[in-house]
Amino acid sequence: MALATTGKVNEVLFMNRGEGESSYAQNSSFTQQVASMAQPALENAVETLFSKDFHLQALNAADLGCAAGPNTFAVISTIKRMMEKKCRELNCQTLELQVYLNDLFGNDFNTLFKGLSSEVIGNKCEEVSCYVMGVPGSFHGRLFPRNSLHLVHSSYSVHWLTQAPKGLTSREGLALNKGKIYISKTSPPVVREAYLSQFHEDFTMFLNARSQEVVPNGCMVLILRGRQCSDPSDMQSCFTWELLAMAIAELVSQGLIDEDKLDTFNIPSYFASLEEVKDIVERDGSFTIDHIEGFDLDSLEMQENDKWVRGEKFTKVVRAFTEPIISNQFGHEIMDKLYDKFTHIVVSDLEAKLPKTTSIILVLSKIDG
Repeated sequence: MALATTGKVNEVLFMNRGEGESSYAQNSSFTQQVASMAQPALENAVETLFSKDFHLQALNAADLGCAAGPNTFAVISTIKRMMEKKCRELNCQTLELQVYLNDLFGNDFNTLFKGLSSEVIGNKCEEVSCYVMGVPGSFHGRLFPRNSLHLVHSSYSVHWLTQAPKGLTSREGLALNKGKIYISKTSPPVVREAYLSQFHEDFTMFLNARSQEVVPNGCMVLILRGRQCSDPSDMQSCFTWELLAMAIAELVSQGLIDEDKLDTFNIPSYFASLEEVKDIVERDGSFTIDHIEGFDLDSLEMQENDKWVRGEKFTKVVRAFTEPIISNQFGHEIMDKLYDKFTHIVVSDLEAKLPKTTSIILVLSKIDG
């Protein structure tokens, strides 16, 4: 059965829960690297807010698609630290920070809130008092009252879609992306077009919802998984999904997975180019682009000398963010076999020399009026 509806994706799209070996909390080192690269953009956004005529007494910030790793804590700490810095510079009265942590209903909010420490939140007698609240729900729709947010942050979330792209079966009901789970060199053009169309629809929904919730001149700092090249089937932008499809196909050939389950499954995610992101923002017209850039990073696993160690560590990272949605389609009982096969493919086919990953930093300001 294909992931065909928004509701279905919302039920199964989450990172691996808990704090165990396969959990996202223990395997989010790469997104921490990305967040570190994007930190100056977040710092600048907070500083910019103080230069605008908000008469701030409390700053309302939201972290959308927060998951349950340490990145969220770093975001809160960065915002709080920058607010304290500006308070000292401007000699202003004690401010309050309200942070809303959002993700889908399947997110591990228990682990997330267990990780909040006094170092992150601080006490209420400091220069900036910090309050944190959980907000479950899809960020593709409205989550907050009108004109209530000064700052929106989202890291490695907005590239996820509300559903697998529409139109990936023929009129006769045949799968058009046979043997693959994402855009591939062998995918017909209609697959690329369907993915871009779905991303355009979903990112426009995201921008429309935020345009109602963010105050005029408020800021958004978005970090997306993306690509530098124009070709969405380029190996650098789709290697994770390509290797997973190969691993699943191996299990199909062994009779452990029905071929139809592979042919009808397409990942609800799209790695856009800078030009595509820019075009959608400009077409929407609710925000101005203050800054947009793409950068490439090697994962920390690439620092390992042994290719098997590199491959196994990379597999843990991939498993942490793919297992829930993959196991929903193919069954929990074969996950160990699938990710073992994935490791062998990484090591043998790529010799564990993984392409660099492209990220996009996008800083937006809501247009006043």
